[in-house]
Amino acid sequence: MTLRINDEAPDFAAETTVGQIQFHDWIGDGWAVLFSHPKDFTPVCTTELGYMAGLAGEFEKRNTKVIGISVDPVESHHAWKQDIRDVTGHAVDYPLIGDPELKIAKLYDMLPAAAGDSAEGRTPADNATVRSVFVIGPDKKIKLSLTYPMTTGRNFDEILRVIDSMQLTAVHKVATPAQWRPGDDVIITAAVSDDEARAKFGGFEQPKPYLRYTKQPTE
Repeated sequence: MTLRINDEAPDFAAETTVGQIQFHDWIGDGWAVLFSHPKDFTPVCTTELGYMAGLAGEFEKRNTKVIGISVDPVESHHAWKQDIRDVTGHAVDYPLIGDPELKIAKLYDMLPAAAGDSAEGRTPADNATVRSVFVIGPDKKIKLSLTYPMTTGRNFDEILRVIDSMQLTAVHKVATPAQWRPGDDVIITAAVSDDEARAKFGGFEQPKPYLRYTKQPTE
């Protein structure tokens, strides 16, 4: 099954470093970031999990929970957490899902059905596609998906930027242009007439008939 934006994020029960969870119940009425790793004790992922832990306050401000997943068992995750703290200085307090039977990796189309049913003996290269990021909204639908190569560390500041954009555009009839940052001008969507745009946003700049810029709404 290929997962696309606006598909419902598959629900699952799993053992994590903070105990058993039911994924949709765990998300609750906020946002969530699910990010995956090919194997514990891998160098790039060690830096990523630590950096993500350092952003805990930023995700909390955005009513967004963070959860990691690796195909290794939970016991291995607990041991890895100490290495992550040693290397990055950040304690991983968010949950890490154990997926030793590869069920969740397959559910999220990160491994093929033919991958087997055990993480034992698998190498990071075997699990190379398990380097994905999913942002899930309060409606439990996938809002963003990204998959990174093994040798490229993920940019989690960009994930925060995308969440800012999605949370803004979920409330207002606007879109965000290339390289947008919170506070920059936004684009009024085609669903808003010129008259409605003037009433709603107080005016706009229109360099092309189909392109209208306005100040970012603040309410």
